[in-house]
Amino acid sequence: MLESTVSVPMNILCVDDEMNILSSLRRLLRPHGFQIFTAESGVAGIGILESNAIDLVISDMRMPEMDGAHFLEIVRGRWPDTTRLLLTGYADVDDIMSSVNRGEIYRYITKPWNDHDLILIVKQALERKALELQKRQLEKQIAAQNEELKVLNAGLEVRVQERTAELQVAHAKLKSNYLNSIKVFSSLMELRGRSLSGHSRQVADLARRTAVTMGLNEKQQQEIFVAGLLHDIGLIGLADSILTRPVGRLTEEEMLQYRRHPAWGEQALLSQEDMQGVASLIRWHHERHDGKGFPDGLAGDRIPLSAAILIVVEAYMDMQSGNLSTSKLTAAEARSMILHGRGNQFNPEVVDVFLQVLIKATPNNEVASVVLGVDELRPGMVVAKDLTTRDGIVLLSAEHVLTEKLISLLRQRESKDEEELRVAIKLTSRAKS
Repeated sequence: MLESTVSVPMNILCVDDEMNILSSLRRLLRPHGFQIFTAESGVAGIGILESNAIDLVISDMRMPEMDGAHFLEIVRGRWPDTTRLLLTGYADVDDIMSSVNRGEIYRYITKPWNDHDLILIVKQALERKALELQKRQLEKQIAAQNEELKVLNAGLEVRVQERTAELQVAHAKLKSNYLNSIKVFSSLMELRGRSLSGHSRQVADLARRTAVTMGLNEKQQQEIFVAGLLHDIGLIGLADSILTRPVGRLTEEEMLQYRRHPAWGEQALLSQEDMQGVASLIRWHHERHDGKGFPDGLAGDRIPLSAAILIVVEAYMDMQSGNLSTSKLTAAEARSMILHGRGNQFNPEVVDVFLQVLIKATPNNEVASVVLGVDELRPGMVVAKDLTTRDGIVLLSAEHVLTEKLISLLRQRESKDEEELRVAIKLTSRAKS
């Protein structure tokens, strides 16, 4: 087993004041592939140790000038990796034990020795030494690898943080582009419908504020906002004769067609997996708390809370736009009508919260902004409110950060259409510019 763990020849130093003992040890050990050094005293042994890398020392106990115990104690102090064996014929067990402890001797061998036993002890001692050296090398290698791993982990952590930050920015940009696209599409729908410009965006904003106040989670808030923007998407399938007249002026046959638009709106979005929740809200935005709504006649708690919010907000805005009748109600009149419908047409809890939201939704709570002409715009400014044309087309959405290219495009648009554009800019971003 020794050959598999150590490289030969291994160096052995034999120290004894009797030459016949040294000769016997040399004859016994050399055939086993060891390189043998001999010394007749402890002082001579130290000189050999100072000049050669010795793996194992076999020292006699009784020697003049320096006994084996003292010699091996010096070896332990100066060459601790050298394995130490004590050769003794001394009968005093206490002295032997003291020598073993002082020199941290691996084993002691009594004279006369058994050749087989002595060879076995030497091989076991050297094998133990080789295993200890391997253990130290492995520990050193593991320590070095651990340090490398720490460095790699630190670098990886930094890269993960950087990549996470990049993904967060990309996600925010994707989300912003997604909502901006929906806002543009919503504006295009309003061009064909009976709604005033910005109707859907107001519905979406008030619905989201109400959802936040009622404690709906972030996903529900997002769905109700998008549903507010797209709630009238099904109207695209109706004839112009229906779209250009208030609901109260439709014939019975036209009313049957009109009542189908929530279901058409749902069908238009069903193929989009991430729009399933939005599609359901669009389907139910004309239901009533008393079950007299359409298309499914849902009532009470069967109407999800998100849909109940959209129902109240959409009705409030429709009352002021003239969609329901030829006369447009004022905001105060619309609030009274909403309160009047509490418990029959509308979910009472939603009505109570919504009316409180309306009280808080005053200009004083809006983002501080200043309106600037296109020539006053600078890169880095942040749009405070959606920028729309006189036809209701959204050119820039709120929170959009202006770039030199965008400002140039706005100048071109203003020149072509001969329409002065006025952009609401957040005051904080204007100050930074």
